[in-house]
Amino acid sequence: MTDVTRAIAAATSVAASLDLPANDAIVLHNSNKLALRLMPCDVFARVAPVGQEVAQFEVDLAQRLTEVGCPVCPLEPRADPRVHTRDGFAVTLWTYYEPVTPHTSPVDYAKALELLHAGMREVDVPSPRFTDRITEAEEVVADPDRSPELTDADRVFLSGRLASLRRAIDDRGGGGGGGHRGAQEGKGVREEKGAVFFSPQKGCLGAP
Repeated sequence: MTDVTRAIAAATSVAASLDLPANDAIVLHNSNKLALRLMPCDVFARVAPVGQEVAQFEVDLAQRLTEVGCPVCPLEPRADPRVHTRDGFAVTLWTYYEPVTPHTSPVDYAKALELLHAGMREVDVPSPRFTDRITEAEEVVADPDRSPELTDADRVFLSGRLASLRRAIDDRGGGGGGGHRGAQEGKGVREEKGAVFFSPQKGCLGAP
């Protein structure tokens, strides 16, 4: 049984234990976390090996951002707002949004992004340092098992870029707990109310 198969089994098992029928799982994304659409309960699940995730931070941050009205994907309301563990995996359950067309316009995306950053300045949750994120990225790049799609040339290039980024941040004195909280949003969908972001794991503290 592959890790992906085991992760899917863990997510569907967690959902079933919460009376959320999950006879099928559609893989939406597979990187450092596995993103699934569980069916027929229509739940968005994020799954990662225990110890290789920041699931509790994601849950805490998402709850706070939702409270201040940020355009972020909320946790699944039919389940307890917590991290579920099963067979060595951490599983979090979120509201699934069906993407709608046309795609979000740059103006609407910018407005949603502005709202998100405004909300992140209001919340008060412990956040990783930006340099901690660089360390995590460096570990993924250096480990072929965690990034099998990268070629040797890709690894050399990305390692160099990450090292340059770390030096630039250190030169500015921004690697620690500075006064700016940022988000690398990257992932979002457009739904009927507008753009919604669903990658809370990348909130961090760093240089302004």
